[in-house]
Amino acid sequence: MTSESLELPNIDVSNIRTDRVALSKSLVDALENVGFLTVDNVKGLDFDILLKACKWFFSRPYEKKKLLLRKQWAPENSNMFRGYFPVIEGEPSRKEGFEFGPVYPEFDRKTTPAPWIYEENVWPEEDGTLEFKAELTKAFDIMHNTAMEILRLTALGIGIDENAFIGLFDDKPLTTFRMIHYPTWEKTPPEVCLLDNGKVITTPEHTDTGFMTLLATFGYSGLEVMTTDGHWVAVAPRTNSLVMNIGDVFSRMLGGRFRATRHRVVDIGEDRFSFPFFLEPSFNADIGLNFLTKYTGSGPEHVPELYGPWVFHQYKYVKKHFEYRVLPDV
Repeated sequence: MTSESLELPNIDVSNIRTDRVALSKSLVDALENVGFLTVDNVKGLDFDILLKACKWFFSRPYEKKKLLLRKQWAPENSNMFRGYFPVIEGEPSRKEGFEFGPVYPEFDRKTTPAPWIYEENVWPEEDGTLEFKAELTKAFDIMHNTAMEILRLTALGIGIDENAFIGLFDDKPLTTFRMIHYPTWEKTPPEVCLLDNGKVITTPEHTDTGFMTLLATFGYSGLEVMTTDGHWVAVAPRTNSLVMNIGDVFSRMLGGRFRATRHRVVDIGEDRFSFPFFLEPSFNADIGLNFLTKYTGSGPEHVPELYGPWVFHQYKYVKKHFEYRVLPDV
């Protein structure tokens, strides 16, 4: 174990039009060697509003949040995939969250696998403190557009068509925007959350499952990443900046060229908030192995595979996330 702090590689997207080649090289270098980086100057993204939204929502009385609980915790509610999930005592992940995603009002339920994936978002009743739904919906669009620009830079950096990855997100992508609250402990943490060095885990070590994560940490510490030599290093907090990493899908599509780095969250002795944007492809997107073969014309044969069945199997059976365990099989 180590107590050193890691300053992540950084890209400034205000230069995305004037310095594309240099940015793309820096981005690819970070994804190949670290798997994490920070993204500065995302136009229009208001971190103060996002943090205010987090604090407002999680300070609501439980009776209010209960109205948005997923069906597995509130059978009277209809939402299965989106909405609120509570702190579950005894789970190694100590957090509560609220999730929403894009809305697709027009789709054929009879021919769509797992139509609950496209359910309407549920929203809290607002009290005039802030325009919660409007601000978060605006931020979602900004994050999506930023992610698309980053994917174009990524493709440029590895020498393929800039739009090579964009088509994966054309038809009803499954992207999730999640606000998280890591509450302080009200009693002694259970044994499962304790580490040998005295730290307390609030999210155990893992790799992200989806394609890409853009995370607003609001300057809170607590995020740690595993280095190539197997040591845990705290990520140096950076305000008004996003932390970016890729997930298992993107890494396996490129044969491991990009690193899906293991990371965790440790308790910081106070309430902690974060706001991850989990970029996910469309249900029917081909995320099969050897994706680059389609663009380079050489290499191992590409093996097609649909994203939807793959990712929900991962959520439910491989990684066994408590918030997804009871979802129907896809």
